[in-house]
Amino acid sequence: MSRTAFVTGADGFIGVNLVEELLIQGWQVTAMHRADAKLQQLEQLAAQRVIGDVTDHRSLRAAMPAQVDAVFHAATNTSLWSRQRIEQLKVNVKGTRNAVRVALETRAGRFIHTSSLVAYGLHGGTVSEDTPSRGLGSTINYVRSKALAEREIRQGISRGLNAVIINPAHVIGPHDEHNWSRVFRMVERGRLPAMPGGGGSFCHVRSVVRAHVAAVDRGRAGSNYLLGGADSSYIGLARAIAKLMKVPVRPRSLPLPAMRALARLDELLSPLLRREPELTVDAIELLSTTLYCRNAKAVAELGYEPLPLASLLADCHRWMVDSGRLRSGVTES
Repeated sequence: MSRTAFVTGADGFIGVNLVEELLIQGWQVTAMHRADAKLQQLEQLAAQRVIGDVTDHRSLRAAMPAQVDAVFHAATNTSLWSRQRIEQLKVNVKGTRNAVRVALETRAGRFIHTSSLVAYGLHGGTVSEDTPSRGLGSTINYVRSKALAEREIRQGISRGLNAVIINPAHVIGPHDEHNWSRVFRMVERGRLPAMPGGGGSFCHVRSVVRAHVAAVDRGRAGSNYLLGGADSSYIGLARAIAKLMKVPVRPRSLPLPAMRALARLDELLSPLLRREPELTVDAIELLSTTLYCRNAKAVAELGYEPLPLASLLADCHRWMVDSGRLRSGVTES
């Protein structure tokens, strides 16, 4: 018989890719999404879709089948805009608390939690699973919320939850609507004259979701697994995207005070323009730090496959072109 999986946040970037990978590997998947979610991508997959909200214990309890082989908790709010702080804490912290509680109530077999490298805090260097976390002390709400969510997982483990924590770095790839795909769109419009001066590790979404699935059988209970592989400055990333798209844009670094001022202005004007800001103060603070990670543990124990930056960017760009999200032509393979 097929193994059973329950996926929260199944309509999101990692969620859609995860559902697709589970189906490829022969799992029966129950994919949970909010009532107001956009389902264009999820509807193309042969998963059982259910409506639920991780911030509402009752709806989550009604959506999660009993005794599934694995719960994949991928629901998250990744906003770096201050206006999202309250909702972000509800989704990332309360939502994780509810998912842990319901998984214990329904006697789920394994719990795979999608965290983030930033849960370790902004160390300004290279981190591993053994690096002490500074996330709880961060002034960036997203960073702090992911650290708080991991604390909920640890509390669940103390009550018998069989959990593994996956910490991807920056994820790039198909089905990205709101994250690094925005840089592609800004480059296309010629609206990316500058980038913060930090750098980070990048990973392919396909490698990330395969590591999630592998963690069901191969992950050590209570362990974190960092996923990175391709290290780049953010300026270097933007320039690589511009070169890939053959757009004559060469972003440069501006002094941090200037970047902060631009972000504050964008945050101030965005409500008047009825759009989310393209720059935020928290985003500038995050991307002005260099945060790389080691992924040897994930490679050895989960069979994680890091890929070069060129592959990540080419696959994301190809998907955006093929799906009509960019006007640019298909890149050379």
